[in-house]
Amino acid sequence: MSTDQPSPAAPARDEGAPDARRLRTILIAVSVALMAVIASVSGLSVAQTQMAVEFDASQSTVLWIINIYTLTLAALLLPLGAIGDRRGRKPMLVAGLTVFGVAGVAAGLAPNTEVMLIARVVGGIGAATIMPITLAVITSTFPEEQRGKAIGVWTGVAGGGGILGMFLSALLVDVADWRLLFVLPVVLVVVALAMTLKSVPDSRERSAHSFDTVGALLSAVAVAGLVFVLQEGPENGWTAPVTLIALALGLAAAVGFVAWELHRRDASLLDVRLFRERGPADGSLTLLVVFGVQAGIAVVMFPFFQAVLGWSGLLATLALMPMAVTMMAASGLAPRAAARIGSRPTMMAGVALGAAGLALMALLVSVDGGYLTVLPGMLAMGVGMGLSMTPSTEAITGSLPGEKQGVASALNDVTREFGTALGVALLGALLSAGYRSSVDGRLDGIPESAADSAREGIANAVEAAPRSGSHAQDLVHAAQQSFVDGWQQAMWAGVAVMGALFVHIALRGPGNATPVADDGSTGTVGTAAARRLPTR
Repeated sequence: MSTDQPSPAAPARDEGAPDARRLRTILIAVSVALMAVIASVSGLSVAQTQMAVEFDASQSTVLWIINIYTLTLAALLLPLGAIGDRRGRKPMLVAGLTVFGVAGVAAGLAPNTEVMLIARVVGGIGAATIMPITLAVITSTFPEEQRGKAIGVWTGVAGGGGILGMFLSALLVDVADWRLLFVLPVVLVVVALAMTLKSVPDSRERSAHSFDTVGALLSAVAVAGLVFVLQEGPENGWTAPVTLIALALGLAAAVGFVAWELHRRDASLLDVRLFRERGPADGSLTLLVVFGVQAGIAVVMFPFFQAVLGWSGLLATLALMPMAVTMMAASGLAPRAAARIGSRPTMMAGVALGAAGLALMALLVSVDGGYLTVLPGMLAMGVGMGLSMTPSTEAITGSLPGEKQGVASALNDVTREFGTALGVALLGALLSAGYRSSVDGRLDGIPESAADSAREGIANAVEAAPRSGSHAQDLVHAAQQSFVDGWQQAMWAGVAVMGALFVHIALRGPGNATPVADDGSTGTVGTAAARRLPTR
C-alpha cells in the first residue's frame, strides 16, 4: 500500500476525522435515510383495497404500483452504487434523498394510476441511490473498531424496518387516510437530508478507468428480469409467455454480465472473481437465504393472523413486531458476539436459531392455540436472523477495497432484494399448494359453489362461508385446518433450507477474504487503511 494512503488513525478528510459525536450523527442520518427506503417497500401493501377503490384499478394494476418500486430499486442498485463511488457519496446521497422526497410527495398527491406509477418508478430510482450509499458511508467513515457495531445498527434497520414501517402504515390507514402513507417517508427524508448536509463527509473513488457502462446495463437487465419473474410468476403463471421471456432475458443478461466482467477485469463494475473467496460468496448466500425466509414467513403469517385468527390488518402487523424488535436487538449484539467467538460461529448460531424458530412454528401452530403457539418461534427467528445478518454483511463489504464500497454495499442490497422476492414466491407457493392439497379432503357435504371458493384460498373460504348456510362453520374450520397444513409444509421447507445453509457454513464458512484491487493486487480486508477513502 502506498505511503500516501490515509492512515487508520487519521483518515484524510478536509474537516478531519469525525469524532464520536459526529459518528453517532452520521449513523443516525444514514439509518433514517434507510428507514425511509425500507418503509416504502412494504408500507403500501396495507392500502391495496383503498387504492383499488379510489383509482378504480384492477388488482393487477395495484400490484404493479406496489412492485414497480421494488423492481426499479433492485435493478439500479449496482449501477448507482458504482456511480456513488466515483461521483462522491455525499452528493449522491443528497441527490437520492431529494429525488425520493419529491417522488413521495407526487405519489401522495397522485390523481390517477398513471401518475402514481411514474412517481413510484422515480421513488425507486431515488431509493436505489440512497440504499447502497448509506452502508458505504458507514464502511468508509467508521474506524475499524467501531465499524461492526455501526453495521449491526444498519442491518437491524434493514431487517426490522420493513415490519416497523408496515405497522405505522397500517395504523395510518386505519385511523386516517391511505395517502398519509407517504408522509412518514417524506418526513424521514427531510430529517436525513438535513443531517446529511451538516454531518456526513464526502468520499469517492479516484479511478483512471472509464465507467463500466456495459456492465451497468447488463446488471440492471439481469436483476430486473429475474426479480420480475419472481414477482409476476405467481400472478401470471410460471409458464406464461411473459414470465418465460423475462426469465430468458434475465438469465441471458446475467451470463453476459459475468462474461463481460471477466473480460474487463481491472476496470469492471464488479469483479466476479471475488466469489471464489469464501467471504463474499458465503455472505451473499447467507443473506439470500435469511432475507428470503424472513420475507416468506411474513407473507405466510399475515393470512394466519387475519383469516385464521380473525385479526385486523393493524393487529396482524403489530403481532409481527416482537420478531422485528428481537431481530434489531440481535443485530446490534452480533458484532460483540463475532468479536468473542468469531464470525463463522456467530453466523452458525444465528442460522441454527432461525431454523429452530421455524421448526417451533411448524410443531406448535394450531388454530385453537392462536398467537401464543407461534410467538416462541417468532422470537427465536428474530434473534437468529439478527445474529446472522451482521457478519454476513461485513463479509460482503469486507471483500472489496475502500474505493469500491458503493458497489459492495449495492451487492449486499441486491442480494437482500433478490432473496426477499425469492422467499415470497417460493414459500407463498408452498403454502398455497399445501392448502389446496389438504382442503380437498375436507369439503365433503359443502355446497359446490362454496367448496370451489374455498379451494381458491382461505380468504375466499371465509368470504363464502355465510353463503353456505348450515355448513358455514364446517367450511371455515376446514379452511383453517388446511391452512395450518400448508403453513407447516412451508415452515419445514424453510427448516430444510436453513439446515442446508448451516451445514454449508460449518464446512466452508466465511474466511478472511482478500480484495482484488484495480491493479490486480490483493490487500488484507478488515484493516482500517484498506477502508479509508480520499475525500474532497
